[in-house]
Amino acid sequence: MFLGTHSPRLDEKGRLILPAKFREELADGLVLTRGQERCIYVFSQKEFERVHEQMREAPLSSRQARDYIRVFLSGASDEVPDKQGRITIPPALRSYAGLGRELAVIGAGTRAEIWDAGAWQTYLEAQETAFSETDEDTIPGIF
Repeated sequence: MFLGTHSPRLDEKGRLILPAKFREELADGLVLTRGQERCIYVFSQKEFERVHEQMREAPLSSRQARDYIRVFLSGASDEVPDKQGRITIPPALRSYAGLGRELAVIGAGTRAEIWDAGAWQTYLEAQETAFSETDEDTIPGIF
């Protein structure tokens, strides 16, 4: 499970060092793809295969499903971390997420997310009030 918030930097070659806590789960390979809210989703190879299988269940007749799958998969890039735990973020994904040098890598349970640090802070500030007001109907059984 991916947890926490980490603050790595993007180097001049478009690489970041994965948080130490995430490296074991991602050591055998990972998939980067467009995430919602203009971040980059980071899946272990195994989790990405599970997500892809769920997508295959969507009816081909659903335009919304086709559109989502096209955007999601066309931006995907499989990577293997080097010995230092570094991965390269492809230029198209860096541009999509508006990544600068300062990043926020957050744990989101079954995936990690890569955000531009400023964009993450803005998003978090905007969501904290809604978070405080979340009731049991939104996430049953948690309260």
